[in-house]
Amino acid sequence: MEKNPQQFSLWYFVGVMLLMLALQYYFAGGNVETIPYNEFKTLLKADLLDKVLVSDSEVSGIVKTVPEGVVSKQTFSDLQKMGQGDHRFATVRIADPQLVQELEAAKVSFSGQVDNHWFATIMSWVLPALILVFIWTQGMKRMGGMGGVSGMLPVGKSNAKLYVEKETGVTFDDVAGIDEAKEELVEVVQFLKAPDRYRRLGGKIPKGVLIVGAPGTGKTLLAKAVAGEAGVPFFSLSGSDFVEMFVGVGAARVRDLFAQAEQKAPCIVFIDELDALGKVRSGSAFGGHEEREQTLNQLLVEMDGFATNMGVIIMAATNRPEILDPALLRPGRFDRHIALDRPDMTGRRKILAVHVKNVKLAPEIDLSAIAGKTAGFAGADLANLVNEAALLAARKNKDNVDMEDFDQALDRIVGGLEKRNRVMNPKEKETVAFHEAGHALVAEFREHVDRISKISIIPRGVAALGYTQQTPTEDRYLLRRSELLDRLDVLLGGRVAEELIFGDVSTGAQNDLQRATDMARQMVTQYGMSDTIGLTAIEQPLRTPFLGDSQAAGRKEYSERTAYAVDAEVKKLLHEAHDRARLTLDQHRETLNSLAGLLLEKEVVDRAGLDALLAGDAAMPNTS
Repeated sequence: MEKNPQQFSLWYFVGVMLLMLALQYYFAGGNVETIPYNEFKTLLKADLLDKVLVSDSEVSGIVKTVPEGVVSKQTFSDLQKMGQGDHRFATVRIADPQLVQELEAAKVSFSGQVDNHWFATIMSWVLPALILVFIWTQGMKRMGGMGGVSGMLPVGKSNAKLYVEKETGVTFDDVAGIDEAKEELVEVVQFLKAPDRYRRLGGKIPKGVLIVGAPGTGKTLLAKAVAGEAGVPFFSLSGSDFVEMFVGVGAARVRDLFAQAEQKAPCIVFIDELDALGKVRSGSAFGGHEEREQTLNQLLVEMDGFATNMGVIIMAATNRPEILDPALLRPGRFDRHIALDRPDMTGRRKILAVHVKNVKLAPEIDLSAIAGKTAGFAGADLANLVNEAALLAARKNKDNVDMEDFDQALDRIVGGLEKRNRVMNPKEKETVAFHEAGHALVAEFREHVDRISKISIIPRGVAALGYTQQTPTEDRYLLRRSELLDRLDVLLGGRVAEELIFGDVSTGAQNDLQRATDMARQMVTQYGMSDTIGLTAIEQPLRTPFLGDSQAAGRKEYSERTAYAVDAEVKKLLHEAHDRARLTLDQHRETLNSLAGLLLEKEVVDRAGLDALLAGDAAMPNTS
């Protein structure tokens, strides 16, 4: 990676000041006491002088230790302040024809000197000033140049990090689970390696490649892998790096970035989090003068002016493609769009295989089983899972990482940190036990829900007092109405168990009720699963495709009569799910009591424990 220039330091000024003081002391003569000429003659007669230097305008030299009474009290006091021993003195020379004879008579060593004060002045003041100006100039150059705003601060320079050739340290071997995306980018690599192969037929490589996907799916990693495979310089920066407090800085940085890219061609320029820079331009009266929009305009101009045969490819990544300006997405700018979805089970297994290369695993580790338990996990989530498992094993001083460590790491990621020190009173603990047992039993007697893998009443995270973990048997992309109804039953199973056992309810079902209500409303307003409302999709989801649900629904464009019908249908779905869950738990009440008791005893019941408990239940009719 290209080294940054050395930063300008305040120590430069300190060094200059010390140098100036040293020069001043050297050329100005150090600590010299100025005395009257008659005092000089007195010291000469008293044989207290040594090494006298006579010039046209001054007599100077060294005076020995002066006894009291030889000179005036003022001169004696001044000499005493200079300390003990010999000291330098100076006096103004007057017309004294006998001076040389008196010096010879006193046997004082003396010499003459022609005055050269202008040279001493230049050396003691002008030279340090020149040195100071030189250091200041060099400092300003290192801080970003001498012109305009960029001469004051490095605001006009691009902050892109340059990775030369294979310094990214990433290749396609390090990217797993997104094979289709890798195939899309093979052409980019081939063009950078052998551009003539495409040019001979008149083909043009896409000028820009936009990678979209959920956070953690490997967008940045994929871009680095392209640079690593192609073996070309790789400029990496974020969309927010262009934005500064000064107007015009963002546009200047865009120009500087593309200028650097031209010099390093063929190369790859990667802009992460493009939505920070490329958000759709506003229609307000003052929108065109915003700094961000000026920066975006400059980016559009630079990309439009980039010749496709220059060997510079622009890559960008975002998880919010719906807010990007349409001008960025048109052909000729970001021609190719590559979507990265969360990996399926096969992809998760490949990703786990990449991340466990440097981890000591126990022989019984089954990556397929771990992949099956991590539905919905992105690549970054799986990397975190492997790391957490390794840390847990190291904490227990194990020789390798086993399945127990992976299970505990998964619980920690999904449910939060275990809070065994959170003390619950017996009544609350019993309520949580029956609540979780209700979820588990309803799930066991439903055909279209994921299997229960673990039930726990150990508090986790901030507010979770217990949880029921379900493991999907396969990746699902579509859900039928019967499957959604079964999921509604499971969500309300905990609340129904509290009603059935205690004749009262608690606040523990708040999240369950919210999720059930959202699911029922989506069935009615978006999926057309209500006979009363019919096939009309009357609400649009207000969410980004890669960031999950931010809110349940978007704009409301229907009458109050329809809204009343929607509310009635949602309540009907929830009421029917409540009745079905109550019927199931009522039929298996003894099993419910047994499972809650087992949870109170052990706090955690795994799949094997649940199977053993259910084996004692003679009748297991499907009440769905």
